[in-house]
Amino acid sequence: MLERFGIDGPVRMQRTAHGLLNRVWQVDAADGRRFVLKQYLDDAGHASSGALTAQHRTIAALAASGLPTVPPAAAEDGRTLVLQRGRRYALFPFVDGAPPGSLSLPAAAGLGTLLGSIHAELRRIQPPVLDACGPWPTADPEQTRITITTLLGAARARTPREPFDALAEQRLRERLVLLDAYAGRRPGPRSAPPAGWVHGDFHPLNLLYRGERPVAVLDWDRLGVKPVTDEAVRAATQFFCAPVSGVLDLARLRAYARAYRAASGHTAEQMAAGVHRVWWERLNDFWMLRWRYARRDDRANELFPAAAAQIVWWCEEYQQVLDAYVN
Repeated sequence: MLERFGIDGPVRMQRTAHGLLNRVWQVDAADGRRFVLKQYLDDAGHASSGALTAQHRTIAALAASGLPTVPPAAAEDGRTLVLQRGRRYALFPFVDGAPPGSLSLPAAAGLGTLLGSIHAELRRIQPPVLDACGPWPTADPEQTRITITTLLGAARARTPREPFDALAEQRLRERLVLLDAYAGRRPGPRSAPPAGWVHGDFHPLNLLYRGERPVAVLDWDRLGVKPVTDEAVRAATQFFCAPVSGVLDLARLRAYARAYRAASGHTAEQMAAGVHRVWWERLNDFWMLRWRYARRDDRANELFPAAAAQIVWWCEEYQQVLDAYVN
């Protein structure tokens, strides 16, 4: 398959742990060049040939506009997507860098400028969104209670028992109390900020930095149409949170949000709508526990403690968090 990209005799191919949805290898070619080979496995509408080809065109257009994206290499037939034995592959140039650590205030603002510029450029180059106002459904707290009951039973029945299962039980019972307290604040389906094209998975593991300079935005597999400021709000909760407590660094968040609004053109009111929707989403979301107990997949376990603690803190400090995003 690599020969179809004009690569003969790779010196080394190594499977990486990067990515939860696809398979990825680092390729060291005989001529000294380095690549990343990606095999697309997700078939939920994101990994069709048409969707992936359009995604590759978008990445190239963003790169042409000066944004740090990494377009895939073309195969010998000129295509960036190769079908081999029923699987779809793409080859990307290797970019030297690392996920960002703790960002300084100027670097936090730079991150906001980056995401805001991506959203603005996507608005320019992608097809127009015909119904930007939705409706965009939100989580049903009654369904969430059913999910919690199911997960509690699974956590109690887990054998052998681990400390994680005790923490899961504690957080699930805690979430029932929070749902009772905040069920009346469910956002309506027409209360969402305007929808537009978004990266879809903008978090620290999908960015590469050298020092405090972003050099690559990776993994555009979730490129699609969503309420735009939802992504801006969600990203900040992952970049600016304490690793165990989940508490947000409001000073860095404020610098990021101010820069994002300036680059994207979104208003404080649209940001506020995103804040409320993401807060509600997090209050009702248990994907990490569903992976563990329903799919028997523990890869997301390490994310759960901070995420579960963050929503408790966010409920207590809702107004301060909102103020950091919009003022």
